[in-house]
Amino acid sequence: MKRSVQFLLIGCLTLLFGNIQAQDSLVNPAKWNFKIVKWEQGHYTIAATASIDNGWGVFAPEMSDDFPNTRVAFDSGVTVSNLQLKSEGNTVKEKNSLLEADVQYFKSNGTVLLSFDAAPNTLIKGALKYMAFKADNFTNPIDVPFKIKIDASGAATLVSAELAGSTSGAARIKRNAIDVDHPTYDVGGTGAEGKKSLWSIFLLGIAGGLLALVMPCTFPMIPMTVSFFTKKATDPKKGIRNAFLYGFFIFLIYVIISVPFYFLEAGNAAILNNIATNAWLNLFFAAIFLVFALSFFGLYEIGLPSSIANKVDSKGDMGSIGGIFFMAMTLAIVSFSCTGPILGTLLVGALTDNGGAIQLTVALAGFGIALGLPFGLFALFPRFLNSLPRSGSWMNTVKIVFAFIELALMIKFISNADLVEHWGILKRETFFAIWIAIALATSLYLFGVLKFSYDPPPPKLSLGRKILATIFLIFALYMVPGLTNTKYANLSLISGFPPPLSYSWYGKKGTTEGRVEPQVVNDYEAALALAKKENKRILIDFTGWACVNCRKMEENVWTDPEVKEIIEKKYILLSLYVDDRRVLKDEDQFLYTNTEGAKVPIKTVGDLYSTFQSENFKNASQPLYAVITADENLITKPVGYTPNVKEYKAWLEQGLK
Repeated sequence: MKRSVQFLLIGCLTLLFGNIQAQDSLVNPAKWNFKIVKWEQGHYTIAATASIDNGWGVFAPEMSDDFPNTRVAFDSGVTVSNLQLKSEGNTVKEKNSLLEADVQYFKSNGTVLLSFDAAPNTLIKGALKYMAFKADNFTNPIDVPFKIKIDASGAATLVSAELAGSTSGAARIKRNAIDVDHPTYDVGGTGAEGKKSLWSIFLLGIAGGLLALVMPCTFPMIPMTVSFFTKKATDPKKGIRNAFLYGFFIFLIYVIISVPFYFLEAGNAAILNNIATNAWLNLFFAAIFLVFALSFFGLYEIGLPSSIANKVDSKGDMGSIGGIFFMAMTLAIVSFSCTGPILGTLLVGALTDNGGAIQLTVALAGFGIALGLPFGLFALFPRFLNSLPRSGSWMNTVKIVFAFIELALMIKFISNADLVEHWGILKRETFFAIWIAIALATSLYLFGVLKFSYDPPPPKLSLGRKILATIFLIFALYMVPGLTNTKYANLSLISGFPPPLSYSWYGKKGTTEGRVEPQVVNDYEAALALAKKENKRILIDFTGWACVNCRKMEENVWTDPEVKEIIEKKYILLSLYVDDRRVLKDEDQFLYTNTEGAKVPIKTVGDLYSTFQSENFKNASQPLYAVITADENLITKPVGYTPNVKEYKAWLEQGLK
């Protein structure tokens, strides 16, 4: 368990600090060549040989699942048995100081043998997933696709796994009739939304930083800060400068986290959205939340390997500026087990919108300011410490309440993955049942009914504790209607966080009170045909399964009686999910060259429609709404998130002129 937790923490830290690169973006240190070396009686052996860039190492398949490794994943629907994976040739075995464990890896070149049994007349599609490292930089798993065709006689042939360009495929994406710059009516548009969005994200970052300030891992750093700067307080002018630098360096460290995202696959407008809605990234953060929550419940103590924290802390004795910087770095690392989940939420939340890298910088800038400013003041006026409450039983209360909140957020990340992959394991009512249980447990703990052995309730509950317990109890009761099949199931205050009303235990037989039930189409060509047949216009809804603002529009704006009537009776509603991970048929997959000259692989339904949106509407944010005719003429400028019912209704009516 200790090794698993340690590697999870290292992976999260390197991800947040930009050492892990997005697949197919900045780094791909090995070139792989596949060859069929043996096949007989349905048994096949494939050799994957890597030519590795200088200075890099590729982890061998013998590495356990608790550490970086090399594995093979087959596409869904592919059936193989007796799968074996092993190294061929020389590998290097040595102790890795960062992982604090013995590792096995290939250096300069290496071969992985993949053996399996498969039936005749089978197309084997999959990917070799390898991880590599160079010094302290680790990659995330990098996919190397392969494809093997087995004929009726059992003979196997390697088929190119690379996507090719397609004229018909390109025509499905780029629609020359749609001219977003010259709509029929020059109204609508998303001009002011970017500024509002940036301000809201900046404020969200500040809120996250203020929350991190009182977390159990951050609060103990205050005395260390005071001690450090008291020793350096020999000159008032230098004291002011040092305090300013300390706060600035804290701010800078968090802003630096966003820098790698500016270098992700230029020209692919959907890359940031793909990262944020990636099921495995969401499950990774869910696992991080669970690990930290269990730690805050007192099951164990976790932290980064002492060698890392000590190495950074030891730099505090360097010269003035260098020592202050590494003091700031120490704060960031030591407080990571509390700030990590908050940063993860900011990372995934900010990356879902258009211009995600900029928004992530804004969010982390707010986080850094909120965290750096108070610590800068503590460095400037060490006597402020005397006015702060000391660590004690109240800190245990904060830890346990925060643990319950982390469990709730863990469910949200699992829900994102479930929605995108259509697993169907966390329907809307299941989500509410778990959140209700968590809110009730939090309330019972604060009231002193639910007890922890190391944190007994105080002899007398404070007024603040009673108020907080009552808030959690009211919140639990508020969510109860979400379990029902009634019009009250639409809980507007938290719309966007639970799964949509359509993702329900009750299926299509559930209540229609809380959602729009027009002719919903999810295929662009089918919508055009239906619009011509019924002489209606098309309301294009660029949406996403994990899009919070999309759910808010559907559950708070579309449910207005007048808006609902317009959409149901006057439009063909075309909902295009840009994060839909359903894989297209082999013949429908292709490589698209966008208007910026970048090569964009179109493998899933989401790839198709996210590229369709960015190419034709010059926008990659969701939700985005556009009105076109059956001949693809754009009526008005598209609009994005419009929570004002009157404004959205007016825009819909304009689209009917």
